[in-house]
Amino acid sequence: MAGVTNVAFRTLCRELEEEKTGSTAGLYVCEMVTARALVERHPTTMHMTTFGPTETPRSLQLYTVDPATTYDAVRMIIDEDIADHIDLNFGCPVPKVTRKGGGSALPYKRQLFRQIVAAAVRGAGGKAPVTVKFRVGIDDDHHTHLDAGRIAAEEGAAAVALHARTAAQRYSGEADWSHIAALKEHVTTVPVLGNGDIFSAQDAVRMMAETGCDGVVVGRGCLGRPWLFAELSAHLNGREIPTPPNLGEVTRIMRRHLELLIAHHGEVKGCREIRKHIAWYLRGFPAGSDLRVAMATVTSLDLFDEHLAQLDPTVPFPTDGEGPRGRQGSPGAVVLPEGWLDDPEDDTVPHGADVMNSGG
Repeated sequence: MAGVTNVAFRTLCRELEEEKTGSTAGLYVCEMVTARALVERHPTTMHMTTFGPTETPRSLQLYTVDPATTYDAVRMIIDEDIADHIDLNFGCPVPKVTRKGGGSALPYKRQLFRQIVAAAVRGAGGKAPVTVKFRVGIDDDHHTHLDAGRIAAEEGAAAVALHARTAAQRYSGEADWSHIAALKEHVTTVPVLGNGDIFSAQDAVRMMAETGCDGVVVGRGCLGRPWLFAELSAHLNGREIPTPPNLGEVTRIMRRHLELLIAHHGEVKGCREIRKHIAWYLRGFPAGSDLRVAMATVTSLDLFDEHLAQLDPTVPFPTDGEGPRGRQGSPGAVVLPEGWLDDPEDDTVPHGADVMNSGG
C-alpha cells in the first residue's frame, strides 16, 4: 500500500469509521518505510512517518533485510517516540525487491528471518508490540509460512499475519485461505491474522469463520473505499452495516481526501497524489471519460471542486462497485538472487536489498 496509506488516507478512514460507528476500533498502518532509510533520516522517509495529532495507536510498517539495521531502526522509533506499534512486512512480491532477496523472498532464509524478528523485538524492549506479516512462500514448491509463523512467535512477535498467496501469484487469482487455517493450527501462542481478498465486511466474517483466524488485515480492498473499515467494525460487532454511500457522499469523501493530502504534501503534490484514487472512487459510477480524465489531471482544489460539481449526487452506490480492486496482474516466476534457494539456513544479509525508500 505504498503511496496510499499515508497520514491523509489514514485520517480519512478514521474519520469515516468514527462518523458511522461512533468509535475507531481499527488499526491503521502507515505505508511501508525502509529501516535503513529511517536510520539514515532520509527526508522522504521521515515525511512518510508523519502521524495525525490524534492518531492512536501510531502504527509504523518496516521493510528490512538486516538484523543490525532493524535493531537501530526500532530503537530510534522507541527512543524518539515515533510510533506505538511496529509491523515487519515481508510480503512484497515486486521483482525489484525479490531479486535482491528482500520482501517475500526473505523468509526462505530461516535464520536470517529469525535474527531480524529477534532484533526488532529486542529493540522494542517491551515498549511497543512487534508484529510480522508474510506470504505463503516464494511459490508452490517453496512454502515458508508455517516456519515463519513459528519463528516469529518464538522470537517474541505479538501477532503474525498471512497474505494467503505466494510471491509467484503476486496479486493475481484468488487467495487460498486454507493456508491461513493451517497457520492458525500451527501457531497457537500468538494471534494469527488473515489477509487476502477482503473486499467487504462479509468477506472478513467469512474468512474468520472458515479459517479460525483472530482478525483480518485489509489491503487493496480499501482502495477507493475508505469507509470499508466502518463496515467491518459494524459487522464484526454484530451491528447493522452502514448503507453504502451514494455519489454525493463519495464526492464529499473525495474532496476531504484531497484536503488532507494538500495539508500533508502541499497543493501541487497533493493534487498529483489524488489522481490515482479517482478511478477507484468512481468505479461503477456513471462519469464520462472526459470528466474522469480531467479529474485525473487535476492541479488545484478549486478545479477539483468544479469537476465534482458535474457528478450527480443522487446516484446510488453501484452493485458493480464491489469486488477486487487495485493491481492484480498475472502470476510469474519469482526473480531471486543467484543461489538464493541453495541454503535456507544461510543468514548472510542480502547485498543492496535495502537501498530504497518505500520498500517497494
